[in-house]
Amino acid sequence: MEISATGRLVVRISAADVGKRVSVRRLDEPGVTHEKFTDTVGVLTSWDEGVLLITRRDGRSVRIPESALVAGKVVPPAPARRRGPAASYEELARVAARSWRPVESERLGDWELRAAAGFTRRANSVLPLGDPGLPLDAALTAVRRWYEDRGLPAYVQTATGAEGTQELLCAELERRGWTREVTAELWIGALAPVADRAQACEVELSREADEAWLARYQRKGVSEVALKVLGSGSPRSSEAESGGGPSVWFATVPGSSPGAAPAAVGRCVVDGRWAGFAAVEVDPEQRRRGLATTVMAALARRALDEGASAAWLHVEADNEGARALYAGTGFSAHHAYHHYRVPGSVDNGRY
Repeated sequence: MEISATGRLVVRISAADVGKRVSVRRLDEPGVTHEKFTDTVGVLTSWDEGVLLITRRDGRSVRIPESALVAGKVVPPAPARRRGPAASYEELARVAARSWRPVESERLGDWELRAAAGFTRRANSVLPLGDPGLPLDAALTAVRRWYEDRGLPAYVQTATGAEGTQELLCAELERRGWTREVTAELWIGALAPVADRAQACEVELSREADEAWLARYQRKGVSEVALKVLGSGSPRSSEAESGGGPSVWFATVPGSSPGAAPAAVGRCVVDGRWAGFAAVEVDPEQRRRGLATTVMAALARRALDEGASAAWLHVEADNEGARALYAGTGFSAHHAYHHYRVPGSVDNGRY
């Protein structure tokens, strides 16, 4: 907190600091005998009509009456990670987008509109990395029309918690009634420690998601469009054949009997120095036997062979089992990301 030369707490922020990262202290219960204080750190996303709106690292917004402020100051961007690979938000956002490609996309300025017949929000949302080239309301109108033409609800994917993320856009979407859904985090770590993990059994690697792999994959009724998204980065594509694109690998631990669904599966996309892990699924009856670690280790070894050195993955905020697994292999959170759904639309279950 900011302290003056006289030892008193002071407020050194104003509405002119909107968009900056701040640290503030507020009085919770003014007028009581024992005063209680709460500290909040985040991006100041608005200061209107005597109320501050601060967006924290996890994307949650805190409303603070100006009258409750007792101290406040502008602080540097969130500190850089002390271990693992160094990476910017924009680099990771672009790498993640290349690993989960839509079947159709279009540019709106620096925004990318993505569609894949409703298979996953990541492939059916706007990735807003920069300026759309239009005022925000006009850009959102164009976004709505683009998705309506395809029979899809409009989603915008945003991020919070790192330098260059989109706290201001999150606040503007919420102000316009967009609904935030499915907050998750992108974690990163060094690849070699993952590859060094012991394997509990043999793992089969393939360039394609075959029927056995799909039998264990969590999402049911996978369509041809979904297979195209899952195959993002396949070396069969002209870009990968020319050496300019990522490559995809699917891992399978066979079931315990002939014809049984695999005990575990996983997917990895290798893109330059990055290996992105996804779709790590384990038979519920065989969990806590190290199979998820086994799948990731096999994929990591292949990624190392292709020149990767760093790894990333997505994990939902409430998935404690996955968070413990990934933390144990050296991963940690880089930023949070969110999907905002257009007002008045319905999630039709394909996401």
